[in-house]
Amino acid sequence: RTLTALTVAATMFASSASAFDPADLQKLKDTGSCIKCDLNGAILTGTNLRDANLSAADLRDANLESANLSAADLSAAYLRGANLRDANLEFSNLESANLSAADLRGADLREADLEFSDLSAADLTGAYLRRAYLRDANLRDADLSAADLKDANLRRADLRRAYLRDADLRDANLMDTDLSGANLKDANLEGAKMKGV
Repeated sequence: RTLTALTVAATMFASSASAFDPADLQKLKDTGSCIKCDLNGAILTGTNLRDANLSAADLRDANLESANLSAADLSAAYLRGANLRDANLEFSNLESANLSAADLRGADLREADLEFSDLSAADLTGAYLRRAYLRDANLRDADLSAADLKDANLRRADLRRAYLRDADLRDANLMDTDLSGANLKDANLEGAKMKGV
């Protein structure tokens, strides 16, 4: 697992307001695993973290823009306010993760497990969520404009006041989903399962 020169940059930019533990960053670099580690505010832009185990890690406000986190274990990770723009998260485990107010614009979340995750107020504009598992997820006030949610499982998800303009929800499972106040203008709902909505 290769962490580039960003390790040095991350260490230099650590501050007392959002300081991560340099030992945790080194552990991640050496082993590809850092369970419950402190990477709060770390700069990991473009880093290859494929298959990494970051379960329950503190990644608040971390910069993971364009990072490869495919098939990574981020279950119960704390990613509030993190920059995951254009990140590859396909097949990743984000079950019960806190992604509230995270920037996920253009992120690839195909077939990711986001069950029970908190994506409230997250920006998922143009994100790829085909066949993603979002059962019981909190997407309240999230921006999902132009997001690809084809075949996604959103059963019992909270989409109150979510912005879904131009979203592709073809064949998505929206059964028992709360869409109160959601903006679905020009969204494609062809074949979506909507019983109990």
